[in-house]
Amino acid sequence: MANIRYELIFSTLNKSKSLIDLNIHNNLEKKYEYIKQIILNDEEILTKDEKLEAIKLLSNTFDKDKILYNEGTKRICENCQKECLAISYCEYCIRNYLKENFSNWTSENVGIDNLIRKCQMESYVPNRIIEWIPYNSLQNTKYLTEGGYSKIYTADWIDGEYFQWNNQERKLKRFGKQEVILKRLENGESTNRNWFDEGVYKSIGGFTVLVHSTPRKI
Repeated sequence: MANIRYELIFSTLNKSKSLIDLNIHNNLEKKYEYIKQIILNDEEILTKDEKLEAIKLLSNTFDKDKILYNEGTKRICENCQKECLAISYCEYCIRNYLKENFSNWTSENVGIDNLIRKCQMESYVPNRIIEWIPYNSLQNTKYLTEGGYSKIYTADWIDGEYFQWNNQERKLKRFGKQEVILKRLENGESTNRNWFDEGVYKSIGGFTVLVHSTPRKI
């Protein structure tokens, strides 16, 4: 595949969205089809590969919004047989996959474990899943700053976050090594609901927040 010019893809997507007439494109499916046709009809800006990538990104957003707003045509998942909203994955299969892995991890804090599991059972997109990441899954940890409840570090997450659902293998696929933000709590008393809610909010908003409440040298 040739080099993908993401700046042009995002520019084209944003321009297409600005052309939407809410009196005509008054639901998610109409908006999706309208933007998709603009991309397919483009003969000047995007290459064939860039069009495919743009439609992939558009479809990911469409799936996310359908579930988030509980809007759009449902389909029967060929795997779990439930009615799902997403096209490129099944939200119920993702949640079942995460549930099957509950016994494979623990923060050693019942409150945090329960909150992470609750968040996972409400997951609606593959690349916005709250996880507990054990410290041995990190490398190249470096001190960055200190603020609020914790000291803040950068680190490389060896496996990286989940980023897509593989329908053939029926499992979530990971992105691979990526830089993340690591917050180290000074003691167990700092592990309160307010602090963790902040972490959950940032993760949903697009940041990866990792927590380790057990004192250790970093």
